[in-house]
Amino acid sequence: MSQRATALAALLEALRVRDYHFITPTPLTHARVLARADKQVAGDLRDVFGWSLPFSPDVVGDSILRLLRNGDVLEQRGEHLRSLVRVSSLGADLFLHSAFPTTRSDAVFFGPDSYRFVRFLEEVLPVLPRAGHVVDVGTGSGVGALAAAQLLPDAEITLTDINPAALELAAINWAQSKLPAPHIVHGDTLAAVSNEIDVVIANPPYIADATHRTYRDGGGMHGAAVSVRWADDAARRLPSGGALAMYTGSAIVGGEDPLREALTEVLSDFDVRYEEIDPDVFGEELDREDYADVERIAAVGVVAVKR
Repeated sequence: MSQRATALAALLEALRVRDYHFITPTPLTHARVLARADKQVAGDLRDVFGWSLPFSPDVVGDSILRLLRNGDVLEQRGEHLRSLVRVSSLGADLFLHSAFPTTRSDAVFFGPDSYRFVRFLEEVLPVLPRAGHVVDVGTGSGVGALAAAQLLPDAEITLTDINPAALELAAINWAQSKLPAPHIVHGDTLAAVSNEIDVVIANPPYIADATHRTYRDGGGMHGAAVSVRWADDAARRLPSGGALAMYTGSAIVGGEDPLREALTEVLSDFDVRYEEIDPDVFGEELDREDYADVERIAAVGVVAVKR
């Protein structure tokens, strides 16, 4: 590990020792909480690493301050300091990801979809017909890959992402697990994965994002285009008995689901289970002009097994 990675891994351990716990909400909820008068300056570790508030050095102490400096994730904010990473809890694990607000194009996201994605995988992965090699496409903070490794302890795991910042944090997050190191591949397709693949897991971005942030921008079809492309990529690589387990979102227009229709085409050689996990997420997006024809955005789970 580099000095930076070692420092950030030590930061996770230091927070674990201090019984740190934080469940990350949606960006809109986060912004609403930060608008409160008592959420302007950090008073504890949750304010620093969960709510991304500016802080005085005494709030974190010398040892954590040193780790933030060595990890190059500390910025001056007036008379205060601010962490450039957040830390979120999922079960017994802690995950590093980008500080709020996630405005940078290379931001690494973790939020409510991360929790739903893991619950989806917990239901799906144990009953798939084959799972020797699992590839997590667009791994982000690595939450899906780590869940897969914990659910399938004998599986080989590969993490891919187009964002180098995501791969860096995913590797650090993985290190806390003490599990065998995964393969890490830079890219947003399966082309660079050489071994045969049994399972592709994915939580693609599914919002049309005007600023084209990697973690958020799902491209055309109101954000569904990346999901379709990743499904098509998986369909070309998976063998008979291989499976795609995808958690994503679909913009419902006129009562119709364009994502379901598109996936029916690219997964024509698969037995497909498609279901709405949550019928209405990120409703604030409907205020945008480019979502004027959208009734709702549904979170969906897709399980496709190749015949």
